[in-house]
Amino acid sequence: MSNYNYWWLRNNSGMSRTVFQLCLGQLVSFDLAVMTFAVSLVSTQVDAPLTLSFFTYLALALVYGSIMLYNRQKLLVSWYWYVLLGFVDVHGNYLVNKAFQFTSITSVTILDCWTIAWAIILTWLFLGTRYSAWQFFGAAICLAGLGLVLISDSGVAGGGGSQPLLGDFLVIAGTLFFAMSNVGEEFCVKKKDRVEVIAMIGVFGMIISAFEIAVVERKTIASITWNAEIISALAVYAVSSFLFYTLVPFVLKISGATLFNLSLLTSDMWAVVVRIFIYKQKVDWLYYLAFALVVVGIFIYSKTEENPEKTPSLQDAGFTPEYRLIDENSCTSDA
Repeated sequence: MSNYNYWWLRNNSGMSRTVFQLCLGQLVSFDLAVMTFAVSLVSTQVDAPLTLSFFTYLALALVYGSIMLYNRQKLLVSWYWYVLLGFVDVHGNYLVNKAFQFTSITSVTILDCWTIAWAIILTWLFLGTRYSAWQFFGAAICLAGLGLVLISDSGVAGGGGSQPLLGDFLVIAGTLFFAMSNVGEEFCVKKKDRVEVIAMIGVFGMIISAFEIAVVERKTIASITWNAEIISALAVYAVSSFLFYTLVPFVLKISGATLFNLSLLTSDMWAVVVRIFIYKQKVDWLYYLAFALVVVGIFIYSKTEENPEKTPSLQDAGFTPEYRLIDENSCTSDA
């Protein structure tokens, strides 16, 4: 985005800016709901979560990699950091997509809020971010709501899926990988390097996915009976996930992580609609209570984040060598 557009966003704090942020956040939320729906359709017929993500990484690498080559842009962050970023992103996608085979779409969309809790822990431990007692209280309420999902899926209230608890824990594990990816991505994005981050996630995500597909999913792919439904679902997922990866860094840049996470909460509501009207499944009352607790918890967290404590920079945390180049070149590059 041009410097003029960022100037406009920074200097318009009235209703137009607020409406723009909310609409953009809801676009990302709706896009996430479409992704979730596409994954659930594919997972009922094909056990190939790595292949599902491969096409997304391929599209990111081709589009944003081409932009970098055209601009002859040099890497501002060492390539091996992007290998790590690609690795955790690939496996976050793998675990969450795999979970759809064992638990319900509603459980997946609610439990993915664990990403927020993991992000708090990781930024606190590794980046030196300080949170207030109210922020921890809000996060605790969110976790209490997520705990109700586990209770429901354990059989107390009849959760959906063949092995709901296994699916739930796959989601929670996947959110840990997503949190590691998000923490690294948000830092790089705020240093005005959006195109490079997306391109490198695509390149290394594609390479890692291709290698693991050859080892894990080769026989599965060979045995697939391709039909219009599978191909359509794969295409919908590829397009929607490409849009998701494109929009997320932009939302993080102009709105911050809190508004981003608040916006994604509404994807849970879309998931409930899908489950009721598309899958004709009954949604247990504990899901509604869990969603209400998550909303209350993140509302408390967001209200107390308006005046956060001073957050040390990565240089203060001991990450000076790898990221100094970004600071020196930030005035000359703008994603």
